[in-house]
Amino acid sequence: MTDIAMITAATARLQGHVRQTPLLHAPLLDRLAGRRVFVKAECLQLTGSFKARGGWAAVSAIDPVARQRGVIAFSSGNHAQGVALAAARHDCPCVILMPSDAPAVKIANTRAYGAEVVLYDRETEDRDALGAGIAADRGLTLIRPYDDAQVIAGQGTTGFEIAAQAADAGVTSGDVLVCCGGGGLASGIALALEDRAPGLRVRTVEPVGFDDMARSLATGSRVRNAALQGSICDAILTPTPGALTFPILQRLAGPGLVVTDDQALQAVALAFTHLRIVLEPGGAVALAAALFAPDLPDTVIAVATGGNVDPATFAMALGRFA
Repeated sequence: MTDIAMITAATARLQGHVRQTPLLHAPLLDRLAGRRVFVKAECLQLTGSFKARGGWAAVSAIDPVARQRGVIAFSSGNHAQGVALAAARHDCPCVILMPSDAPAVKIANTRAYGAEVVLYDRETEDRDALGAGIAADRGLTLIRPYDDAQVIAGQGTTGFEIAAQAADAGVTSGDVLVCCGGGGLASGIALALEDRAPGLRVRTVEPVGFDDMARSLATGSRVRNAALQGSICDAILTPTPGALTFPILQRLAGPGLVVTDDQALQAVALAFTHLRIVLEPGGAVALAAALFAPDLPDTVIAVATGGNVDPATFAMALGRFA
C-alpha cells in the first residue's frame, strides 16, 4: 500500500528526471467560472502528461536484474509514453499494449521512445490477460497504469508540488479537481495533500457515461462502466476504479464530478485561449469542472493532466469554442 514515505522516496528518485510543472492562473478564467481557478499544468510534463512521474517511479524501483529483462505496461497512450521513456533511460526493454483505437499521435510517440507496441481491441480482448501472458512468456515486470503502489507514489509527487505552490499563492483551502481514470493520480495527490496541505480536498472528474469512480464513491463499492469506448476523453476511460486506489479515495476524496465531452472540448479551447497551454480532452475534464460545475468552493485547483491531443481534435475544439 502506498504511503507518504513511498511518495517521499519517489520524490528523491524523480529529482532531475521529471519537471516541476507550474501552477497557472488567469483572471479571465476566474471571471468565467465565478471562482478563483488555478491550473496545475502537468501537460507540460515530460511525455506531455503526469504519467512520466509514475513511469519513472515504477521503473526506477525495480530490482536491477529484473529490470534488465524488461517491463510491460498497458495504456491508451499516456502511461505508455511515461513507462517507455523511463525504460529507455534505464536501458530496459519495454513492451506496451495499446488499444487499437488510441490516438495515432500516442501510438507513434510510444514507438518513438523505443517501446515495442502491441495493439489490441479493447471491446473484445482482455488487456490484463494479454499482458499477463506476454509478461510470463518473456519474463517481464508488469507496471499497471494505476493499480501499482510505486506508480501511485510517483503520481503523488504532483501533490507535494501542489501543496507548496498553493501555499506560495496563499491558498490553504479549496478543492483540487483531478481528471480520473483508474484513480492513480487522484489517490497519490490525496495522500500527499493529507500530509502537506490538509485544507485541500481532492475531487475526481470523469466524462459522462464513464463515471465509475464517482458512482463508486457514491455507493461505497467499486462499480463498472457499461462501455469501454464512446467518449472523446480516451485517456481516462477505464473499466472500474483500482483496487488500490479506491480505498484511498473513499477515505480522502469528496464526491466525484462529471462533465460532458462538449465541456471538455470547451475547456481545451479556453486553456489555449487564456493560458496558452495545449490539452487533450481527457486531460481537460478537471478544468471543465472548475469552469462549469456548480457548488464548488471559492477557490479550486484543476490538474491539467495531459496534452497529447491529435491535431484534428485540437482544431475541432478551437473551431467550435475559441
